Amino acid sequence: MKLDDFINEQYGISKLPENLVYAMAYVPFQQEQPKVYSPDQGLVAGTMFPSLDKPFYGSKCGDEK
Repeated sequence: MKLDDFINEQYGISKLPENLVYAMAYVPFQQEQPKVYSPDQGLVAGTMFPSLDKPFYGSKCGDEK
């Protein structure tokens, strides 16, 4: 049984609200057995979860061109 189905069956709630509102942040339930980094790799990445390890493409404030 998928986690979403289990939560819906046990608690009567869905992964996301029925009526989504634009510009509101929604955080879905975490998967049951997510992949995780080793403690050393997680410390370097700033997260234990590879799915949250996203590159940063911004720039520093006041960056001279």
